[in-house]
Amino acid sequence: MRIPEKIFSRLVKPLVFILLLIPALHLGWGIWQEALGANPLEAIIRGLGDWGLRILLLTLAISPLRRLTGWGQLLRLRRMLGLFAYFYVVLHLFGYLWFDQFFDWPEIWIDIIERPFITIGMVAVVLLTPLAVTSTKGWIRRLGKNWKRLHLLVYPIAILAVIHFFWMVKLDISEPTLYAGVLSILLGERVFNAIRSKMK
Repeated sequence: MRIPEKIFSRLVKPLVFILLLIPALHLGWGIWQEALGANPLEAIIRGLGDWGLRILLLTLAISPLRRLTGWGQLLRLRRMLGLFAYFYVVLHLFGYLWFDQFFDWPEIWIDIIERPFITIGMVAVVLLTPLAVTSTKGWIRRLGKNWKRLHLLVYPIAILAVIHFFWMVKLDISEPTLYAGVLSILLGERVFNAIRSKMK
């Protein structure tokens, strides 16, 4: 499967870009219309984190989808998806620092040390940052084979993100369980594909 290059560059990629912006625009509209419920600040922080995780999982789904469909052009969407995942994760972090802690750095430090879900979330953001920074063609060229090794961090990052979500929720774990299931399938497909490749 291959879409003509002009259509892919001028239609598919811009469309994906717009679709990835919609969650942020939806939250912005909710703020403007005061339609985010009784605790809008929590809704903003939670919503940004949810979308960061969803897009991260979608990024991990690109390779399995390419293998399943044979559509090689999907790989050209992966960098955009990864950067949008980082975009939402950073906004999620900024929302926590601002709306939840009001940039009270001593309290933030205590939170990081004493609340495991905050600790693991911070670790995930720290690990994700070099992946976002080195996503450009220049960095890919400079790092060479080390670029692929560095970007293997996306797998533990995704695991940490799901654990962060599990530890954050108090009662209803249905949503983080769903994400854990999706991640298990995505990682399992990679393990299966690697084993099958070695057996050939």
